[in-house]
Amino acid sequence: MPNKIEFNQLNQKIRFKQRKFKFTQNQIDFLRATLEDKTKLMFLSGPAGTAKTYMAVYSALQIMMDSGLEKGILYVRSIAESSQKGLGSLPGSIDEKFGVFAGPFYDKMDEMLHASDIKALHDKNQFECIPVNFVRGSNWNDTIVIIDEAQNFTYNELITVLTRIGENSKIIICGDATQADIKNSGFKKVFNAFNDEESRENGILCEEFGYEDIKRSEILKFVVKKLEDKI
Repeated sequence: MPNKIEFNQLNQKIRFKQRKFKFTQNQIDFLRATLEDKTKLMFLSGPAGTAKTYMAVYSALQIMMDSGLEKGILYVRSIAESSQKGLGSLPGSIDEKFGVFAGPFYDKMDEMLHASDIKALHDKNQFECIPVNFVRGSNWNDTIVIIDEAQNFTYNELITVLTRIGENSKIIICGDATQADIKNSGFKKVFNAFNDEESRENGILCEEFGYEDIKRSEILKFVVKKLEDKI
């Protein structure tokens, strides 16, 4: 995969940092499928540590670069907290409050790109992070949309997200049904609804990562495998 692309609009080269891990075959297949023009919607399911958010952001950056910055990135996440504990009301503006939940996106950007490149993209408004509460009425054209922690979206919220897609856009939906912090998660239901050949023929793909795709740590591989064997 390319690690640098020339941008006339930025008058500089955007370079990916050296990756700290090697992609698994499942991750390579996901990236290739996401980059295909015919792919309009990707569902990605997998346990903790399988680099779901990393792969979504990496794919989105590649698509944005390939488009010559004609496409921007929109990161959407629920503001649902743990079903057992919460932080309570947070001070500040909407951007400041949501910054807590958008942290994984910025962490992945920092992991992949140099600070000067992130600033250049930010200055050109090439990416934005919003809570799912703000998507109704939106029309997403020329946009790569990342729906993260989708297990914390209700069925209705996911339908709202899916029906925002416009021309020249892609939506990447990442989730782990075993880590839902809400009781009425719609992720598994929507994932299963589109996990068929008819959807695939229409540019909607459903992919699953397993414990063998875990990159966070070796001990996490053991933990996830142990739990899968016992449940």
